[in-house]
Amino acid sequence: MERLAEFVSHWVREAGAGDGAEFLRFPPLMARGSFEDSGYFRNFPNLVGTVHCFCGDEEDHRVLMRTHDAGGDWTAQQRASDLVMVPAACYPVYPAVAARGAVAAAGRVFDVCSYCFRREPSEDPNRQQMFRQHERVYIGHAEGARAFRAAWVERARDLASLLGIPFDVVPANDPFFGRTGRILIRGQIEQTLKLELVTPSVAESGETACVSFNLHLDKMAQAFGLALDDQTQAHTACVGFGLERLALAVFWHHGVRARDWPTPLVDALVSHGGRLA
Repeated sequence: MERLAEFVSHWVREAGAGDGAEFLRFPPLMARGSFEDSGYFRNFPNLVGTVHCFCGDEEDHRVLMRTHDAGGDWTAQQRASDLVMVPAACYPVYPAVAARGAVAAAGRVFDVCSYCFRREPSEDPNRQQMFRQHERVYIGHAEGARAFRAAWVERARDLASLLGIPFDVVPANDPFFGRTGRILIRGQIEQTLKLELVTPSVAESGETACVSFNLHLDKMAQAFGLALDDQTQAHTACVGFGLERLALAVFWHHGVRARDWPTPLVDALVSHGGRLA
């Protein structure tokens, strides 16, 4: 499982080697203020993971212990901190880049990889609450964002072919919450802002989205004050590879004996990491 996940992550780096991407790595936490700027908690409040901490004194600690020992709910004394769990690997990129100043109008590409959290309890192995995403992020002009996404759709097709899994690239939408969410879903679909590479896998639905390709228009730029050095409106886009989901898809289609997998995949794995176990 880990060999496959590492291989996919390596493949993403190599496939985009000519993009001149800057490599950024963040922990799976971000400042609550920046998270609120993104608007994520408005659209997906059911998925948010906040970090709570004990903020009391010694007397509060004694009360906490007595509460626990009596079988009570000691977590009631935990308070929300200034940190939240990252829902997608790209989210810390936008405030970090905005803090540097204007981005070159020619566009910049960033490579990020992180554990992410979404509160989605499920018995489906593909819907882990803590999972890894390897993402490429584009900041620049609108036409550059669309070209970036188109290029990565083709690259992801190449990856799925190498993994030997059946796939399709289809229009999709995010699971926006509530009545306003239905409006956002309609707009996302009508503008084809989100595409997904899907494959049959270990899922009740029979299909799992393993890669997502997203156009944000100027939403992230407006939220975080991203600017271009030619004074035009910045647009952003991202492509996210679900490392565990792609690994599970390989197991689902080829079994657990690596030596029985398609020859091109076995050769690529051996070339990347030595002998197969």
